[in-house]
Amino acid sequence: MSASAEPAPPAGYGRGAAILAVGIGVTGLVTYAYFSLASHTLSHSSYGGITLLWSAVFIVVSVLYRPVEQLLSRTIADRDVRGQAGSEHLRVAATIQLGLGVLFAAVALALYRPLEHGLFGGSSTLYWVMIAAVLCYAASYFARGFLAGHRRFGLYGLLVLLEALSRVAFAVVAAVGIAKGQSVVALGIAAAPLFSLSVVPWAIRRRIRAGAAPAADDPPATDATPEQAEFTLAHGAGFAGAVLLIMISEQTFLNGGPLLVKATEGHRGAALAGFAFNVLLIARAPLQLFQAIQTSILPHLTKLSVSGQADPFRRSVNVTLGAIAAFAGVVALAMLALGPQIMRLAFGAGGQYGRGGLVLVAVGMGLYLAAATLNQAALARGRTKEAAACWVGAAVAFVIVLLVPGFDQRVLQVEVAYVGGALLLCTLLYGLYVR
Repeated sequence: MSASAEPAPPAGYGRGAAILAVGIGVTGLVTYAYFSLASHTLSHSSYGGITLLWSAVFIVVSVLYRPVEQLLSRTIADRDVRGQAGSEHLRVAATIQLGLGVLFAAVALALYRPLEHGLFGGSSTLYWVMIAAVLCYAASYFARGFLAGHRRFGLYGLLVLLEALSRVAFAVVAAVGIAKGQSVVALGIAAAPLFSLSVVPWAIRRRIRAGAAPAADDPPATDATPEQAEFTLAHGAGFAGAVLLIMISEQTFLNGGPLLVKATEGHRGAALAGFAFNVLLIARAPLQLFQAIQTSILPHLTKLSVSGQADPFRRSVNVTLGAIAAFAGVVALAMLALGPQIMRLAFGAGGQYGRGGLVLVAVGMGLYLAAATLNQAALARGRTKEAAACWVGAAVAFVIVLLVPGFDQRVLQVEVAYVGGALLLCTLLYGLYVR
């Protein structure tokens, strides 16, 4: 092997990412079937309510609950390497998750009228399903963090797959006529996270059976200092709070462009926002599969960092960045050659999709995925606050570019803002990585 060649990262990471990729990929297809069945079963207005409910639920749960998922994933992996026993980290994470759920419920109840009558057009069913779904996902994301931290990626993939299968079952019931209406389809969004928790007893039984012994491919445990051994609520809240800022910044990148276009363009704002949303799907769609990498790489890098394995840590990050660069290059070339045709085939003939803008978004997608990888490296090393500062700074710059007056083509402005923000974010996180 030449000196410049990068060996593959340890098999545990690659195997975990592959298992999760399959599970999440199948989940994406099942989720598509849910919306396809709903769109053919319901009227346009009723189906629109389902899409609003979906968007509201998943924006809220991504922002509120992924911090605790990341906290558990990193902390469990860290403690496994150090050979630390005890369950205080689980109690701290559960306390934070419960507090976030109570906070959401209080805010949602206080905003009852604008949510029910404004967002959901007077549908009390959609309003209460949203509350139930968000609260149920608190337990689901806690379980995801627990499974990821213990590297139970098969069960993690099964959890998200069961969630999708149970959700689509409600759409099937409505489609075949056993029960009818928007309410039946909507209930699947709230029931899905509860059904998915059926994998938890399997995980607990396997953990009890395994005992406290480290896995065969784990590095030997290291001694913990008293400070490291104590996991307090302040420690957990500090980590979760920083990741919460990262999640808010992430949603700004993913949804800020279309929302600001709609808010600032008057009567044509809705049409332009939908057009911008379609363009940014080039960036959003790969994030679904990238969840497999994000989920598996954090506990993997944490174990390498805690056990002082600097070279495998670097190789794992570099191999992942190389794969992302290759994927983004292929997408950019596809957009350069056939981008407008692909977009018209996918979304209809309306609108003019600029080839250069589509290539920009593909490049921005690659930069964004690279930044997300570098972010997991920062979290694994405990550089959470510094990573959050990078995200917030890049998100603010992204919004500033979106608000700059003088752009005649608003969709092009969104594309430029996205690639510029992703480049800034990647640069900042890379600087943190090399330090």
